Amino acid sequence: MKTIDPAVNVCLTSESIDRSYPIFIDGGLLSDRELLDDLLQGRSVCLVTNDTLSELYLSQVLAALGADRKVTVVTLPDGEQFKTMMAIEQVLTAALEEKHERSTVFIALGGGVVGDITGFAASTFLRGADFIQMPTTLLAQVDSSVGGKTGVNHPMGKNLIGAFHQPIAVLCDTQTLETLPDREFSAGIAEVIKYGLIADKVFFYDLIDNAEALKSRDPDVLARVIARCCAIKADVVSRDEREGGIRAILNLGHTFGHAIEKEQGFGKWLHGEAVAAGMVMATRISVSRGYVPSAVLDDLLLFLKTFDLPCTPPSGMTVDVFLRAMQGDKKVQSGRIRYILLSALGEASIVEDVSESEIAACL
Repeated sequence: MKTIDPAVNVCLTSESIDRSYPIFIDGGLLSDRELLDDLLQGRSVCLVTNDTLSELYLSQVLAALGADRKVTVVTLPDGEQFKTMMAIEQVLTAALEEKHERSTVFIALGGGVVGDITGFAASTFLRGADFIQMPTTLLAQVDSSVGGKTGVNHPMGKNLIGAFHQPIAVLCDTQTLETLPDREFSAGIAEVIKYGLIADKVFFYDLIDNAEALKSRDPDVLARVIARCCAIKADVVSRDEREGGIRAILNLGHTFGHAIEKEQGFGKWLHGEAVAAGMVMATRISVSRGYVPSAVLDDLLLFLKTFDLPCTPPSGMTVDVFLRAMQGDKKVQSGRIRYILLSALGEASIVEDVSESEIAACL
């Protein structure tokens, strides 16, 4: 029996298989042995974390997994710059050396980098093993841990090597946000406000009204906000798992943001910081086209500044630099860059006709 009911369910079904999974959101989940026993059903574990998170949470997770279970721990270096094929090889080598079987469950204990690496490694291990997400950052809890996108970076672009591989469960322990550095917390806030912009205008204004409570990390407000973000993403993913259509709206600000990350060097700008600047660029273009009123941009800028998030791209990134970097984006089709713009507050659409002059006006 599960100790708590899931806050959100991701429902991915077909005639042949049900791949739905629960998202649990609560404090203390990393120590919940009953919940882990229920999810793992006696199976062995390959637990992947990084050298920062291992000092904070590894001991309590190992205690919850129990001494009678076979557990292999893989500790990776911390940082976006280490999200490479070398990390995948490190995880797979450890699992193979310890003679894990296909029944083994991989567990990702960390932020989005650890989650993406672990999920991709699990998808390739013996042609596919289950994995559980234990996201420890706000960005991972509201975004990267949900939806099954896994992968690593390449010098030519972000997340260009990977696979769609859904977890069997997501455990969002809100207590981990208490130790999250301010910069990392703010980076997650950028993904939070994105959901209001693309899917729920009431949620957008609710976030603005509760900006100070969020900044102070009020646990009740955070739990409610995380649940709403996960619910929005779960709904979108259930309708378009592999980003063939509507799922692309989740990338508001990401086309510009990924270009910033690539040009600055992975890890110099946090993902959420680059997305924040990218969202402002996309919203400016949406305003200039008359899709949304300028007040939406004003509200977004004020909200982002409350969390010390960048609202402009790095100096020196010209239109040509952006265009060159964005040509390597995963969403490019038939050589055409696809952008996500707001068609209204709470609605987004995919467009291909953004001009160089429109980009220049954002710089």
